[in-house]
Amino acid sequence: MRAATVSGARGARLTEWPFLTMVSLRLDPASATADRIGAALGAPLPAHCGQSTHAGPHTTLWLGPDEWLVHSRTDPAVLVRQLREALTGDPGSVVDVSANRTTLELAGPAARQVLEKGCALDLHPRSFRPGLAMPTQVGPVPVVLWQTDDTPTYRLLPRSSFADYLARWLIDAMREYRAPEVP
Repeated sequence: MRAATVSGARGARLTEWPFLTMVSLRLDPASATADRIGAALGAPLPAHCGQSTHAGPHTTLWLGPDEWLVHSRTDPAVLVRQLREALTGDPGSVVDVSANRTTLELAGPAARQVLEKGCALDLHPRSFRPGLAMPTQVGPVPVVLWQTDDTPTYRLLPRSSFADYLARWLIDAMREYRAPEVP
């Protein structure tokens, strides 16, 4: 990945952030449980499609009407314990899925153009902006795509078994940006 980095005005850089904590949450968003989970995370759960919330080491991504993914820099066992305590026996689930996914980060001036080669989402800044995260596909690989800033920087969360293929796909998509732009 480091060797594939393209610098300059048409640059793109791909890196992996392995072994980050990821916890799947399933619960009724209208319940008091959702408020307790939000308090445990330091920010309310995102309420709408594509939203994310951030507090301290945790970013919570909305995946569906009753499903969220917490992306964190804390120990997974500690986070799972805190969130299960917040459930207090009410219906819902808290599952450590850290080994299920990895995090690839694509950043640089050409990052959006690289992703547009194989992503059906409208990634134009008027539609997809920092803080948004959506389940989608990049090439043939299902991912959660999350824009973290307006550099632009994107985090792609593929299943671990697809990560190598997706990284190679992105490196191939970055290749044309090494040459000068054709007018």
